[in-house]
Amino acid sequence: MATLTLDGKSLTLAQIDRFLHGGFSRVEVSAGARGAVRKARKFVQQLLKEHRPVYGVNTGFGKLANVKIPDADLGQLQTNLIRSHACGVGEPLPEHTVRLAMLLRINSIVQGNSGVREEVVDALLAMLNSNVVPFVPSKGSVGASGDLAPLAHIALALIGEGKVFVKGRLTSAAKALKAAGLKPVELQAKEGLALINGTQIIQAIGLVTVCGMRRWIKLCDAAAALSLEALRGSDSPFDPRVAAIRPHPGHALVSRNMLKMLKGSAIRESHRDNDPRVQDAYSLRCVPQVHGAARDGFAFVQTIFERELNAVTDNPLLFPEDSAVISAGNFHGQPLSQALDFLAILMSELGSISERRLEQMVNPDLSNLPPFLVEGSGLNSGLMIAQVVAAALASENKVFSHPASVDSIPTSANKEDHVSMGVTAALKARTVFENLQHLLSIELLAGRLALDYHRPLKGGKLVEALADAVRKRVKPLKQDRVLHEDFATIRELANSGAFDNVLSELE
Repeated sequence: MATLTLDGKSLTLAQIDRFLHGGFSRVEVSAGARGAVRKARKFVQQLLKEHRPVYGVNTGFGKLANVKIPDADLGQLQTNLIRSHACGVGEPLPEHTVRLAMLLRINSIVQGNSGVREEVVDALLAMLNSNVVPFVPSKGSVGASGDLAPLAHIALALIGEGKVFVKGRLTSAAKALKAAGLKPVELQAKEGLALINGTQIIQAIGLVTVCGMRRWIKLCDAAAALSLEALRGSDSPFDPRVAAIRPHPGHALVSRNMLKMLKGSAIRESHRDNDPRVQDAYSLRCVPQVHGAARDGFAFVQTIFERELNAVTDNPLLFPEDSAVISAGNFHGQPLSQALDFLAILMSELGSISERRLEQMVNPDLSNLPPFLVEGSGLNSGLMIAQVVAAALASENKVFSHPASVDSIPTSANKEDHVSMGVTAALKARTVFENLQHLLSIELLAGRLALDYHRPLKGGKLVEALADAVRKRVKPLKQDRVLHEDFATIRELANSGAFDNVLSELE
């Protein structure tokens, strides 16, 4: 397996996706980045010799920035910072999210604007390349001054305190480090602050969703095409001439995907002429407009996260080449928070229109299909309550689509008086994404069942390939059964790549 080399400048979303799926055997730092780290640390040593007051180096933190710290206490200052700030609450973040946050923090530090020793970078790398994963509570960050509390829990493990996961089991950091042959770090001036002042928790939680959506946003189009075939809908709304006179890129992209999915459909040809229906419902006819808007929005979200991958979000910022120290606000998570709110909104809309297509399929007054897509309806209820579940998920998503980024609450005795609530935005988006996966899984089950009622006619080649992938694991619905397992199976199929032969044909 490959090694991921970090240099602070070239990390990509594709590499993040690969990292999350175990595609790298280890992570290392380039020689050039190591040189930048050493140069920045030399500058810190110079500042200490000059006794220049530098925030967080020889002063207190936040409201206490005006308190001068004696040279003899500078190491203790950093250790105290980590201990006091490691006060998060709530369920722990998943291990892959914590490992990603560590990777992102390393990539930020090695740009040479943070001032830590090379030994600290090596300690982070060693932990990242081991099976020791810090215990990080998910709640407690307001997304400004860095993700202080959750990042402090990572730093706490680095100094041999707090708790960690080893192969999924919670244990003490001191014991785990010793068993793994790792030594706790003794922090020096600036290093504790450099470890916790950044947006890496917002990024890590958000990137798990962003990377997952790179697959699922295509599946939204594929599911819509399957539902359209099941409902004997029209392909006219996807005519390129329609997109040309309303030139949103996502609109045209989704239209192309729909036509690819429907190509070669005997079902469509069977009702092209003399169909008494003039127009389809909006949930079918307006797929290019709704899915297309989501595509344009998702492109924006990816751009924001791509920029942040190689950003320095520390404070104060060191510029050794200019002998400059600048206190600024790169730790503020507003760019990510706003993007994550937008992500939640667009995913919520994709789920909402999916639920409406499901209703079209299970309602016999709309579908001309058996009620709730089950044989012997009445005795059997079929997908009746599956639609209720979808309605619950779609409505819950609306609640979680209320923006976090418009909220703020003053902290640190009003010194930090405007914050981003970025972690809240990231956690909300994660929930909406989970719900969207369930919604699409239910729609795909309905489409797979409904398509069978059109036999011997078949849908488009790609529609049939998608339905066949579901059929291999999900049986016809001859009588009522526990559908929960079917939904879970379809979701697992999507996440394991079982539909990638179809999705690879889409944009």
